Amino acid sequence: MTVRTAIIGLGIMGRRMLIQMQAHEGFALSALWDPDPTACATAESLAPEAVIVESASAAIETADLVYLACPPVPRRAYTLEAAAAGKALFIEKPLGVDLAASEAMVAMIEKSGVPAAVNFTQAAGAALTGVAQASKSGALGDLIGADIVVTYAAWPRAWQVDADWLRFRAEGGMTREVLSHFLFFSERIFGPLSVRFAYPSFPSDASLCETHLLARLESAAGLPVSILASVGGAQPDRQELTIKGSAASRRISDFYVDAVSDGGPFTEITERPADPRASSLRAQLDAMLLCIAGQSHPLATPQEALRVQRLVETMLAT
Repeated sequence: MTVRTAIIGLGIMGRRMLIQMQAHEGFALSALWDPDPTACATAESLAPEAVIVESASAAIETADLVYLACPPVPRRAYTLEAAAAGKALFIEKPLGVDLAASEAMVAMIEKSGVPAAVNFTQAAGAALTGVAQASKSGALGDLIGADIVVTYAAWPRAWQVDADWLRFRAEGGMTREVLSHFLFFSERIFGPLSVRFAYPSFPSDASLCETHLLARLESAAGLPVSILASVGGAQPDRQELTIKGSAASRRISDFYVDAVSDGGPFTEITERPADPRASSLRAQLDAMLLCIAGQSHPLATPQEALRVQRLVETMLAT
């Protein structure tokens, strides 16, 4: 049987997931909704057979699974509505921007008992699986810590400009959108982290999101996770997480390029997929089917996403 799925939010991520769900035999699109008629028209051109409904509530009513790709603030209301209706949930990250609201939302999801996962896209990927295995097997030696380096010439990036909310401090920014992925990855390796210090920088326009972040986080064992993030300058995008060990280190670039070093240059250890984004989302959807079936799966739980949100909002508020 296929899982009847409603997509709420038809921006960049909603359309990407729409395409992947169409190609996946385990999912059938039951309804689509977005408050923007242009977004609806674009989605309809990608999936002419899909039904555009008049409201988020109408979309939720049609589905077994609700995929929420709208911005964080409206997403909370739809999450609560879908959970109350007994619908499974696949929620985009960040989980939210208000910690108290997110804590209450996670408690309600858990009380409802519906299957729920948050879309940190590395969760089901080969890179996280491989690094986790290496860290447990001793292939890395003793774990030393991690470095996260993220740099962009501009934010939002060119392909994100239609999602205008990403440039504002209220819900957007690279810390929530990108660093959160690497924080989730790091917690899977080191366990829960805490913020030791953080220095975010913001533009003179107080409505705009951060342009720089320097931070140090630590695991319960005192292992450091160092963050350097910046926007500006003529440069290519750089997105790297390095898990450091005494015998070997693993560097994940652009979410999926997995390389190893024993002290010399990093060498890629897996073949790059022809379409990395499609491969990643396919793996996430495979795992979502396991989640819905009540089976073990690698996706981020709402509690894990809440921990990441706590780290992110702590750093941004410092």
